Amino acid sequence: MLDERWHKSTRSYGGGECLECRTPDGRVVQVRDTMNREAGHLVFPAPEWRALLIEVERL
Repeated sequence: MLDERWHKSTRSYGGGECLECRTPDGRVVQVRDTMNREAGHLVFPAPEWRALLIEVERL
């Protein structure tokens, strides 16, 4: 899925610990802190990001 827009986590409930992510090219996922956008973002290979999300869902 290619998407240049940043998306806030669906699990954000108005707290100050929110993440935003986007997939600009389908190969990587960029992640940033909603409250500190100017600090930049982290980049993860898309398969690794999907694996992390699967593990988090199990918690």
